Amino acid sequence: MSAEKAFTIRSYRKTDRDAVRKLCCQTGFLGMPIDPVYEDRQLFADFLTTYYTDWEPESSFVVEIDGQIRGYLLGSRKPIKNQLYSFWQNVSLFVKALTRYFLYNTSSRRFVRWVLVHGPREVPAAPRRVPHFHINLLPDARKMSTTRALMSAYLSYLYRCGEKRVYGQIVTFESRRGEQMFERYGFKVLNRAEITKYKAFYPQSVYLSTVIKNLETAEPLSVTSRSR
Repeated sequence: MSAEKAFTIRSYRKTDRDAVRKLCCQTGFLGMPIDPVYEDRQLFADFLTTYYTDWEPESSFVVEIDGQIRGYLLGSRKPIKNQLYSFWQNVSLFVKALTRYFLYNTSSRRFVRWVLVHGPREVPAAPRRVPHFHINLLPDARKMSTTRALMSAYLSYLYRCGEKRVYGQIVTFESRRGEQMFERYGFKVLNRAEITKYKAFYPQSVYLSTVIKNLETAEPLSVTSRSR
């Protein structure tokens, strides 16, 4: 087996925006490119990344390998600001998606219908006044060490800011990112729900789980990596 490549964890920079948006789309379909499910990469990246990169960039971190961004953790410790932004963003993206709806292919139209009809019912509840995060890594960066280092950087940041709890919503399925992995980092599963937006492409069950952690210490998680 080849040795694991050295990686660096660092704070997000404005110059990382395009790379983060691209990575979001490269991993949007169960860790694979979103294109078979939804062809509009611009709107997809807008929905999942714009708040974090443009309005609260100080709460996000990236992982670099050989000078390239290979993963990110996008976080927010300002839930009210995030929720207000998300409300107006959802309205804007809804209008844009509808104006492009009949230009989309069949799979993309199916995805839009899921967002409008099934999404609100299938997405599990989450705490409303608690910082949160989501994390994505390209295949070569999906290691225990990189995940742990990203989480350590973010949790230490939250603790230094005086936060008491944090939650994340993670997609779990047969072969990737079980809830047990986050339990090793001190998270507890709050709830989970099956989501059906990938059924046409992945017939096995896919779940969205809400996990939550109390921030009891400023000590970082144990890692064997370089971080700054």
